[in-house]
Amino acid sequence: MSLHRTELGESGPRVVFCHGLFGQGKNWTQAAKALSADHRVVLLDMPNHGRSPWTETFDFLELADLVAADLGDEPVALVGHSMGGKIAMCLALRHPELVERLVVVDIAPAAYESGREFVGYIETMRELDLGSLGSRGQAEAALEEAVPNRVVRSFLLQNLRRTDDGWHWQVNLDLLGEEMASLVGWPAEELGDASYDGPVLWVGGANSDYISDDYAPEMDRRFPRNRRVLVKDAGHWVHSEQPEVFLEVLRRFLP
Repeated sequence: MSLHRTELGESGPRVVFCHGLFGQGKNWTQAAKALSADHRVVLLDMPNHGRSPWTETFDFLELADLVAADLGDEPVALVGHSMGGKIAMCLALRHPELVERLVVVDIAPAAYESGREFVGYIETMRELDLGSLGSRGQAEAALEEAVPNRVVRSFLLQNLRRTDDGWHWQVNLDLLGEEMASLVGWPAEELGDASYDGPVLWVGGANSDYISDDYAPEMDRRFPRNRRVLVKDAGHWVHSEQPEVFLEVLRRFLP
């Protein structure tokens, strides 16, 4: 399986970005352009997202192995947000020789209680009648009641693509809906006592529910060389809510 990628920059250390649920590699374009003057940046579409192939099951270890197979032999600085952060952590734990350093954005090596919000988004997207859809604006209007937040609505609708045979969702809604328990989970048992000894930057939004002191012991056990940064006035989407601050924090950590 070959993942869809966008590459920017011609020289310098390699930096690879892994996006979160419902995202695409292009979500990181702003940061990638800023880094491309002195880094070779790779924006990957995760499996079941964007233009990358779909899988039959959702398993973080399998997804980590798929991404690892796409990296090549040169160690990279790996950046992952949310779902992509869990994939990146699993990759570093299973293939430490491929990860020169790791950035984990607003997620922890932990199982979260519920994915109800995400399930609601998936149900809303699946209920959209693509066959009668005339325009993207019509799709946005149809989602407005169920997804009143315009930013979230626009984020979800970036997965809607029109081809010669009509409108399609690029994201694998059926699988993600069925495997939500795995998606919000964490494969602690399967990982055993694995740890990663490289440098780790753990970036969270100060207003986010995904990062708390409760998760620090497991982060320290798995990633003993981590340092934690909380970005003020930011929630779960730190890099889009406070892009300049996030980029400065990232620059200071990258080689």
